[in-house]
Amino acid sequence: MNSYVRYAVAFGLIFVAALSRLVPHPLNFTPIAAMALFGAVYFNKRFAFIVPIAALAISDYILGFYTEMYFVYASFILIGFIGLWLKNRKSIFTVGGTTLASSVLFFVVTNFGVWLTGTMYTKDIAGLTECYVAAIPFFRNTLAGDFFYVAVLFGVYELVVRYAEKRNVVKA
Repeated sequence: MNSYVRYAVAFGLIFVAALSRLVPHPLNFTPIAAMALFGAVYFNKRFAFIVPIAALAISDYILGFYTEMYFVYASFILIGFIGLWLKNRKSIFTVGGTTLASSVLFFVVTNFGVWLTGTMYTKDIAGLTECYVAAIPFFRNTLAGDFFYVAVLFGVYELVVRYAEKRNVVKA
């Protein structure tokens, strides 16, 4: 399968994942971390960060921007770096481990942003701790969404590529 077809499939999957942010869904059950990992693994470095961040920005434009968005975007850029590490180490275990690491990173970075920019918590260790504890119930959805969307994006992509190569749909 040539690189143009591979990119078309990858872009299509990210587009569909980005659209899924626009339909009703449980809080934090989103495809963005999966898109950041997926983009870093399957695109070259030029597109690895641009495509997932652009998809996030477009959907945020539609949904509305928010105070903590810089922390959200930073966390997805960091997740992209995790994906670059994963690129040549793909296995079910490394994909699962990097998905878990991505979920934890998102939790830590974005809730730090909520604490730092918000007014709900005192600006001390007690307030930071309170912020993280209050966010724990949302972490379950983050984990579930990240694992679900990683399985869908990586799984569908690999199935399409293997099917196309087996059928010689497009020569490499």
